[in-house]
Amino acid sequence: MNKPLLYSYFRSSCSYRVRVALHYKNIDFEYRPIHLVKDGGEQLKDPYLKLNPKGEVPFFIDGDVGIGQSMAILLFLEDKYPQNPLVPKDPLKKAHCLQLCELINSGIQPIQNLKVLKYLVNELGQKDEIKAKWANHWITEGFIALENFMKDLSADYCIGSELSLADCFLVPQVYNANRFKVDMDRFPHINRVNENCLKLDCFQKADPANQPDAQN
Repeated sequence: MNKPLLYSYFRSSCSYRVRVALHYKNIDFEYRPIHLVKDGGEQLKDPYLKLNPKGEVPFFIDGDVGIGQSMAILLFLEDKYPQNPLVPKDPLKKAHCLQLCELINSGIQPIQNLKVLKYLVNELGQKDEIKAKWANHWITEGFIALENFMKDLSADYCIGSELSLADCFLVPQVYNANRFKVDMDRFPHINRVNENCLKLDCFQKADPANQPDAQN
């Protein structure tokens, strides 16, 4: 039987989320890099677009099943590979978990992702410093809300003391925040949970620096 296959880019926060879950659930998978910048972006070339017409990573193949979008992949993994669950069973904790996931997934990451930043520069003629300021602003704004939610919900991790999907979303977004020089001293709850997560083997294996396509 073929291993599940993950199309990924080392610095893609959406791919990073899925890598964490795969490692946490001890799923043996093949990593296939898709370079988002080289030659205009491999994700926009015909071979990859035939798999994923949206032209984004991650894309996950498991047997005859192909799935795009990180949330869809993560929920598929949760159902098919129930070991080491990442979605709380308690209805309220589950709702809080998904609330934090979506705050990042729809409220922060899309506004600062690569295609938006490229559009600012290439189509709207903005300078690189404006691009960086844009990303910093939207991450900071989102983190202010996230920090306020987490002060009531978090302990060791985003939702109490159990690892959840919310942590899979949080850590990659902190990685991006550091890339764009967000003042993380403003967010002690986010920092505490991020530091706890980074001690875990699944986050270390999923770290961008530890991927086969990692670049300086």
